[in-house]
Amino acid sequence: MTPSPAEAPADLVITGCTVLVHDDQERTGFEENAAIVVRGGVVDAVTTAAAVRDLPAVERLEAPGQVALPGLVNCHTHAPMVALRGVAEDLPTEEWFNDVVWPVESNLTERDVALGARLACAEMIRGGVTCFADHYFSMDAVAAVVTECGMRAHLGEAYFSSQGPQGRERSLEFALRHRGGADGRITTALAPHAPYTVDDADLAATAELARDHGLPVHIHASENRDQAETSLARHGVTPIEVLKRTGILDTDVLIAHGTGILDGDLPLLAAADGRTAVATAPRGYLKFAWPTTTPVRALRDLGIPVGLATDGAASNNSLDVWESMALTALIQKSTTGDPRWLTSRQALHHATLQSARAVGLGDTLGRIAPGRRADIILVDLTGPHTQPVHDLAATLVHSARSSDVRTTVVDGRILMRDRELLTLDVPAVVRELRERLPALLDRSHGRRIQDYTASTLGTPPGSERVHYHDEYED
Repeated sequence: MTPSPAEAPADLVITGCTVLVHDDQERTGFEENAAIVVRGGVVDAVTTAAAVRDLPAVERLEAPGQVALPGLVNCHTHAPMVALRGVAEDLPTEEWFNDVVWPVESNLTERDVALGARLACAEMIRGGVTCFADHYFSMDAVAAVVTECGMRAHLGEAYFSSQGPQGRERSLEFALRHRGGADGRITTALAPHAPYTVDDADLAATAELARDHGLPVHIHASENRDQAETSLARHGVTPIEVLKRTGILDTDVLIAHGTGILDGDLPLLAAADGRTAVATAPRGYLKFAWPTTTPVRALRDLGIPVGLATDGAASNNSLDVWESMALTALIQKSTTGDPRWLTSRQALHHATLQSARAVGLGDTLGRIAPGRRADIILVDLTGPHTQPVHDLAATLVHSARSSDVRTTVVDGRILMRDRELLTLDVPAVVRELRERLPALLDRSHGRRIQDYTASTLGTPPGSERVHYHDEYED
C-alpha cells in the first residue's frame, strides 16, 4: 500500500514486526519487517514497514524484534475461579469437587464473581489472551467486567437440573440479554453443566431453545475416561451418545475436555448436524492424573476444530494458554508415539484459527488479515531463552513464554502496552479479594452445590439428582 497525502490517519499502525500469516490453504507463514494498519477496530492492511513510514496514525507501535500474532483464545475456562487458585490441591477428581470446590462455591456472591473475573482478565491480557469462553454463575458480573476491561468473551450462564426449570431459563435469559454486548465483543451460549448434572429432558429442551434462538451450546462432556466408561456400563450410552439423542449435536456445540471420547463416539461427532468443536486444557488432565487426553489427531482428521483452553484456575492453577499450546504439542507427541505430530506450525494453527472456530468466531478472528478484527498480540523474542532463532514457529511454541507478550490489542484498542495493563487495577482487586477470602473459603456449613459420585454419572432421565443451593443469588 502507498498512502496518499489526503488519506485519513489510521487508528493504529504497528510496524517493524514479523507477522504470522495464513495462506489460502491455511498454512502458517511469517512476513518479516512488516506492518499492520488498523482502522475502526479492523485490520485494514498487512504490508511492509516501508509502505507505512509516512502514513499518519493516531497511535503507532514500533515493534522490532517482536512477532505479531492473532490474540489467543481461551476456549474453555471458569474465570472467576481464580479466587480458588490453590485451595484444592493434589486430590482425585471426586474429592476435589465434593470436599472443597462445590462446598466453597456455595458461598459465592456476585461480588466474588466480579473480583475473580477482574483478576482473571488481567492475567489473560498479560498472557496474550484476547478472547475467552466462560461457563460459570452470576455471569452478569462477568459480562460487566468484559465491557469494562476491553476483552472479547463468549459467555454462558451455567445451570444444573437440580435448580429446576429456573436454571435453564436463567441461562437463556442471560444469553439473549448479553448477545452482542460490549460493542459486539460479547457473544453468548446456553450453558448446561454436563450430562451427569443435567438430565435428558433439560438437554433436549436446551437443544430446542438453541435452535429457536440461534444460540450455540457450551457444555462439559466425556471430560475423562472414567465418566465415559461408567456411563456406558451403567446406562449403555456414552456422554457423547447422550448429546446425540437429546439433540445437542444438532446445534452448534463446544464440548469442554473430551478426554473420555471413545472411538465409537467419533462417527457421531463427524455426523453432527451442527458446528461441533472441542476445547482441550491439558495441564489439568495431568494434574488429575487422568489416563487419557483429548484425541486431537482423531478429531482433526474429522475436521472438528480443537481449541486451546485452560479450564478454571482452581484445577489448572493458571490461565496460561501459551502453556496449553506447548503442552498440547508435547502430549500429542507422547500419546501418539509420533514426534512429527503435533508440529509447531500445527500447534500455532490450533492456537489461532482452530481456537477462533471453536468459539464460533472463525470468520472474524484467528488471522491477521484485512477485514479481520484487530485482536493482536506482540511477542518479544529478544530474550536469551528465545535466541538464536533457527525455527520461528518452534521458538514461539517451545521457547517463548506468556511473559514475553509485550502488548495486547483488542478491536484496535491497546489493553496492555510494554507489559503495563491499561484497563484494570490489579492491586485494588487483590486487596478486596483478600478481604473476602475468609467468608468465601468457609466450609463449616456442610453445604455443596452438587455431588460428584460414580452413581450420578450417566443418570437416566427423571432420576433423582443432587440439591442446589441458590447462594449465587446473594
